[in-house]
Parts: sequence; structure tokens; C-alpha cells
Amino acid sequence: METITKPEISEEILEFLQTKIQAEKQVIVHCCVPASFELGNQIRVWQSTFLIDRSLGHKSNLIHQYNISLFPYWTDIPPFKDFWFTLVFSGLPDECTGFDLIEEIPEEGGFFVPNIKRNGTDVYRVIID
Repeated sequence: METITKPEISEEILEFLQTKIQAEKQVIVHCCVPASFELGNQIRVWQSTFLIDRSLGHKSNLIHQYNISLFPYWTDIPPFKDFWFTLVFSGLPDECTGFDLIEEIPEEGGFFVPNIKRNGTDVYRVIID
């Protein structure tokens, strides 16, 4: 019977890979727009949407959006049911304990969800009013 030995990986390579893993971390925010009884509602997100840790002065950039159009296009919101979309952001610093979701746009109506408490998964669900 042949003995299989576990391969050894040098500390140098392990450290290099850990740095790469940390650099690739992302934050996922599932957003809900509560059901409305109005017809014709639309929604979109601007590229200038960020997660901001005000205590550290850090801004995480929007990387991708799912189920919502990016400015200048619009997504129709169906009446009578909650509408969900997902935003993916660049990683937050390890020291971050809380942050705001903010859409910095040159008109009224930008997203703003203050004081989101950081969790261990960096996956969140928020309500957009």
C-alpha cells in the first residue's frame, strides 16, 4: 500500500496568498424597497454609491449591482410587492465596526441607510425608504 504524504507549502507562499485573499474581500448589501401601491415607480443606482466608515474616513466603492439599473437607465418597480436588489462593494477595513450606505448624487432621492453595524460575514440586508 502506498503512503500519500501531505504536500508542504512554504510560509512565504501562504503569506502571499493570505494577502491576495484580503485584497479581494467584498461587501454584499441586499436592499429592499418595501411594497408600494403606486404604479409606474422606477429605481436606479448611481456609480457614486458608497459604504462609508465615518470613524476611519474610509469609502468602499460600488463594484457591481444586480437587479437594478445603473444611471442613466431605470428599472421598473412592480406594484404590491417588495422589490429586492443587490449591491457589491469593495472591502471594508478590518477595524471598521459600522458604516453608512450613501448614494452621492446631484439630485434629491439618493439612497441613505445610516449606522449599519458590521458583522462577521460582510453580507447585509437593508431597507431603502
